[in-house]
Amino acid sequence: MKLDVINIDGSAAGSVELSDEIFGQEPRRDILFRVVRWQRNNAQQGTHKVKTRSEVSYSTKKIVRQKGSGGARHGSRKAPIFRSGGVYKGPTPRSHGHELTKKVRKMGLMHALSAKAQAGKIVVLDNLDIEAGKTSALAKQVAALGWKRALVIDGATVNENFAQAARNLGNVDVLPTMGANVMDILKRDTLVLTKAGVEGLEARLK
Repeated sequence: MKLDVINIDGSAAGSVELSDEIFGQEPRRDILFRVVRWQRNNAQQGTHKVKTRSEVSYSTKKIVRQKGSGGARHGSRKAPIFRSGGVYKGPTPRSHGHELTKKVRKMGLMHALSAKAQAGKIVVLDNLDIEAGKTSALAKQVAALGWKRALVIDGATVNENFAQAARNLGNVDVLPTMGANVMDILKRDTLVLTKAGVEGLEARLK
């Protein structure tokens, strides 16, 4: 697959050949779903907690005498049936993460890239070199290029000036090659890759 390469100012900068093995696959929704669910579950904190009857602060005095009252034989107001009592089988802190094989994770990333390529939503930049890390200047360039919600993937490290300029732009996210992931790719309208980013992704996925 051949794509045109542009500079950050929109001028032409040649072309690049993308690997069909990585960018030319038929996207599978089931694989993408599995990888996104794995990412979201691993990101979930799992800190939900309620107090059981052994943890609530209440008197332990027996409510009424055992016999003769005509009522039930209750021994504590901490029981779940009472107001302010403990919760029975409520949520406790736990990890929501689960295992997913490296093969499926690798397939998911390739299918996410292929989905963007199939939709014509991949832009290749020569590099991210800008004169200064000015957010206002980068915002004008992004608007001129027509990027509404973009994910920019650079090489092993991200250009410092570009990262600084993009830090306060809500519609632009920047990641190094190793930070590329399925969920971030799918939830952005435009995927912007530098030449170094393309090389890094192909080296990572081959």
